[in-house]
Amino acid sequence: MPIVVGVKFNNNRKVYHFDPEENVYVEGDIVVVETQKGNELGEVVKGNFEVPEEEAQKELKKVVRKANSRDFDLQRKAKETEPRALEIAREKARNLGLSLKFISSEVSFDCKRVVLCFTSEDRVDFRELVKELASALHARIELRQLYERDDVKLRGSLGMCGRECCCRAYLRDFEKVTVKMAKVQGLSLNPTKISGICGKLMCCLKYENEYYSEVFKQMPKVNAKVMTPDGMAVVDSNDMLKKIVTCKVFVDDTYVMKKFPLDQITVLKPVNNPPHGKKKDAVHDEPDEDGDDEE
Repeated sequence: MPIVVGVKFNNNRKVYHFDPEENVYVEGDIVVVETQKGNELGEVVKGNFEVPEEEAQKELKKVVRKANSRDFDLQRKAKETEPRALEIAREKARNLGLSLKFISSEVSFDCKRVVLCFTSEDRVDFRELVKELASALHARIELRQLYERDDVKLRGSLGMCGRECCCRAYLRDFEKVTVKMAKVQGLSLNPTKISGICGKLMCCLKYENEYYSEVFKQMPKVNAKVMTPDGMAVVDSNDMLKKIVTCKVFVDDTYVMKKFPLDQITVLKPVNNPPHGKKKDAVHDEPDEDGDDEE
C-alpha cells in the first residue's frame, strides 16, 4: 500500500496527502510541498502512514523537504504582504468603479502568487484590475469569486447548534442538499429552521439522509389505516429514529392514542370496489369522458 503523509495549510482543516518518498515525517513538522501552483508551506498533521490502493490519489505530489529558516523568513514576508495586497485591491477596484467586495488575500510563501477572494452581485470584467494589481504587487494575480457557502467556509462561523460550521471544520467539498431531505426527516420546512448561516440549506441535513430515506419506506403514511395488536387504527405520527408508530385506536365511538413498534403494525390495503353498475373486470378501449386517465 502507498505510504503518504497528511498535510494541512494555514487554518484550513482539510487534509491533503503527499508522497514522503524515502523520508519520515511526524505530526507537527513544517514542510515544503509541491502543489499545482508551486511550492507551499504546510504542517504535517499525520506522519507516514499507509492508505489502501483504492483510496490513494493517482498522482501524489511530493514533500520537498522540512522547512528551514529561509523558508520561514519567506513565509513571514508573505504574511506581512497580505494586508497590503488586500488594501491595494480594494483601492484599485474603487478607482475602476468595480462593484467588488474583497474578503481576503493569500500570498504564496515565495511571494510569486497572490490570491484575492471577493464577492459580487454583478457580472464584472476585471481584466484591467488584474493588470494593475500585477504591476503594483509584482506577482501573478488570481481572483477567486466566493459565493455564500464559500464565504462562511473561508471566514468561519458558528451554526445554530453552537458548533463551528461543518464546512469550516471538516467538510472537504460541498455536496448537494435538497428540501426533500428535510421533508423525509420530518423537519419543519420553515427556511429559518433548515438554513445555515450562509442562507443555504444546512449541510448536516445530508448526514442522516440515507438512514431516514430507508426507514421512510418502511413506515406507514400518516392517516393510513393499519391493524395493531389492539385492533384497527389510523396512523397519527411516526418516530423514525425509534421506529415507533403513534396511532388512533378506535374504541366504540371514540379513539385512544397509543404507540406501537413498527413490527407490530400491518398496513391495511384499501378495497377498490368497482363503480356501481360496472363489472370489476370490464375493459375500456376508450378513455373516460373527463380525460383524467393517468399512466
